[in-house]
Amino acid sequence: MIPLNAAADAPAAALAIAQDYGFRPSENPVSDGLYLLADAEGISLCQAGEKGRVRADFTGGAAQYRRTKGGGELIAKAVNHTAAPLVVDATGGLGRDAFVLAAHGLTVHIIERHPAAACLLADGLRRALADGQTAPAAARITLHHGDALDLLPCLAAELHPDVVCLDPMYPARQKSAAVKKEMAYFHQLIGAAQPQNDAALLAAARAAAAKRIAVKRPRLGENLAGEAPAYRYEGKSTRFDIYLPAAKP
Repeated sequence: MIPLNAAADAPAAALAIAQDYGFRPSENPVSDGLYLLADAEGISLCQAGEKGRVRADFTGGAAQYRRTKGGGELIAKAVNHTAAPLVVDATGGLGRDAFVLAAHGLTVHIIERHPAAACLLADGLRRALADGQTAPAAARITLHHGDALDLLPCLAAELHPDVVCLDPMYPARQKSAAVKKEMAYFHQLIGAAQPQNDAALLAAARAAAAKRIAVKRPRLGENLAGEAPAYRYEGKSTRFDIYLPAAKP
């Protein structure tokens, strides 16, 4: 577990969320590595000695732009949003794609295995529920903390999801431009992709989804677990590979 620093102005609701995920405020300042910071703005992921911070933010920044100016068309197409599918996002991350789908009126269940990432998501949803403009979308999202390999079969039996979305951590290319600070933090926190986990995750998603599996990849990236999709939707920098569900017995 990474440490949690709590400022005097940290909301009680944010501290309660942190405690739900096993984080207790530390009285000692963090001098090295990643840590969580709870303050008036909510819960953030920080790096000791650096000014940047990462939050699950659904009310401002890029999320606000996508909500008010349009955006997310590619993932909306990938899940066939006009059919109003029930979606499970099995690799939650910062929840941005899940929130776009919820803003399109879809019911979305997010799975996030890492306690710090789940804590960030839960706090982001708390703040979104408190904002009149984002509350309706946030109310359509349910967060589940645990390993997708364990939770997908349970959610499949309980919810019968139409679509499972996957966005596994993708290794940064050595020759690529500097990775955004946000993704660098997350690579440190969650770790790089592991091919054996990718294959198991895709198999679990294909077993759980009733209609399709939408896998987000870099536009020029390799297929997940080396498996060719049935078809894909391509954007400028990313694409969504669509896989069909496994045959049911």
